[in-house]
Amino acid sequence: MDIGIKEQDRKNIAEGLSRLLADTYTLYLKTHYFHWNVTGPMFNTLHLMFEGQYTELALAVDLVAERIRSLDIYAPGTYRDFVKLSSIQESESVPNAQDMIKELVEGHEAVCRTARSVFPAAETASDEATADLLTQRLQLHEKTAWMLRSLLEK
Repeated sequence: MDIGIKEQDRKNIAEGLSRLLADTYTLYLKTHYFHWNVTGPMFNTLHLMFEGQYTELALAVDLVAERIRSLDIYAPGTYRDFVKLSSIQESESVPNAQDMIKELVEGHEAVCRTARSVFPAAETASDEATADLLTQRLQLHEKTAWMLRSLLEK
């Protein structure tokens, strides 16, 4: 394979993208779980908001995995892989609506940190396609975290 990125650089980038994939998938599962189980006065608002968010995350998982494959590296795809690679913890119970929002804010912020951590490898390799994907993911997760945080203000 010769796309202008050295093999070791492709592996380094794919390792970072694999962590991003695991974080994105874990956040997808958490958001979908909260969508199913949210209760309280904000039920309709949060139910619909979470649906939009998990739908976007499901599409993002595919984009990240396909970028890894474009680098000729196999993408992780098992729960075991994702548990090892993700920086996001699963929920141990069904939190109340406010705590769901807090957990999702933390999840989106974690994805931002993971995405940022991949930039140095992409920049070293002049991998503009990965840098573009990371930028798009950052914009979305920063905006989503802001919107969720706004629901926590009193």
